[in-house]
Amino acid sequence: MKMNHATNLIEKIESSQAVCGVIGLGYVGLPLVCEFARSNFSVIGFDVDAKKCAAINRGESYIADVPSSDLKTFVEAGRVQATTDFSRLAKVDTINICVPTPLRKTKDPDVSFIVSAVNEIAKHLRPGQLVILESTTYPGTTDELILPTLEKTGLTVAKDFFLAFSPERVDPGNEKYQTRNIPKVVGGHTTECVRVATALYRKTVDTVVEVSSTRVAEMVKLHENTFRSVNIGLVNELALMCNEMNINVWEVINAAATKPFGFTPFYPGPGLGGHCIPIDPFYLSWKARQHGFEARFIELAGHINTEMPNYVARKVTEALNSRCKSVRGSNILIAGVAYKPDVDDARESPAFDLIAILKRWGANISYTDPLISEFGDGSFTLRSTPFTANEVSKYDCVAIITDHSDFDFEPLRSEEGPVVVDTRNALKGWPGQHIFRL
Repeated sequence: MKMNHATNLIEKIESSQAVCGVIGLGYVGLPLVCEFARSNFSVIGFDVDAKKCAAINRGESYIADVPSSDLKTFVEAGRVQATTDFSRLAKVDTINICVPTPLRKTKDPDVSFIVSAVNEIAKHLRPGQLVILESTTYPGTTDELILPTLEKTGLTVAKDFFLAFSPERVDPGNEKYQTRNIPKVVGGHTTECVRVATALYRKTVDTVVEVSSTRVAEMVKLHENTFRSVNIGLVNELALMCNEMNINVWEVINAAATKPFGFTPFYPGPGLGGHCIPIDPFYLSWKARQHGFEARFIELAGHINTEMPNYVARKVTEALNSRCKSVRGSNILIAGVAYKPDVDDARESPAFDLIAILKRWGANISYTDPLISEFGDGSFTLRSTPFTANEVSKYDCVAIITDHSDFDFEPLRSEEGPVVVDTRNALKGWPGQHIFRL
């Protein structure tokens, strides 16, 4: 009887006998490793970073959403191990690709990490394996980039191996929604591919949402994050408008949010951060241009969001001018450099751009962040300073960029202290001529 690789693999998955492989052990990959282990799979994590692999093998987590106690339990039980040896891909039954997908300086997609991962998989691909891309990318990546490389091995998709795309939906720091209870969208190259991929996720997460193709699944992720980018762009433009009209934009949003239908509140800020929202819309507009379509609305929102650090820098200038001080030579403290509250992640943080602008204008910059001890981009490196009344008194201006819940902003209440630029409405309701709100 002819071997049916799909049926055999599904049987291994359903009996938890399949060995799962995860390439990329960052904010997406490591939580996924733990969910596979929690579902009684044996898991091998792959990464080029030997330090990450060593930490995992000691049971030490470097991701806030993954408790070391959980990871250590899985490691000691023999269900999780990490390695830099990609030849061990031949030993696994399923492979999830969770590598970064940044933008080049030209705002074009950089899929080099995906290409490297797929090349490693191709070297060791064998019949009966499932390959799933989770990295956010443009529609067509799975079919146009990954499939040809894998089929060069002589194996046939949907017969010898199975290929799918399932977008990661990780939200670092979200205590309510994590890998297991976030619905998992899955699109396969064929119906047989999606059947196998769905079997894996149904053992691992609470809800699986099947779609008709990998392209649909790829577009789902871009739509989700472009939706947020566009709405944030809208409210950022509203903030700029309200500033010119001397209207409190935060009061406007909070009042509008009382409408029980037809309105979703979004809030302005100093710019977009994180790996997804500042990047994904550019993936979509880049792909659209290849089809002769100009995504003007999406690109305009991106332009507004990208300009917000410049606006905040001008607010800092305005605040210092109220004390007859210039930016040049002033001591400025950046409060919070993480891209969002209560995470230790500074990827694409608007604080990078703001600091670069203010340093270019001659300011002396320091920062404070309870979760990030060192911050820089190669052109500068800073270490976090304590956020105390005594320390704050040394500065001419404090710019609140990330309102961590651990921050006690009480030292900023006095009008005798530094001027404050509050980009997050962290000082809501506080009076004072020294407070300048976005």
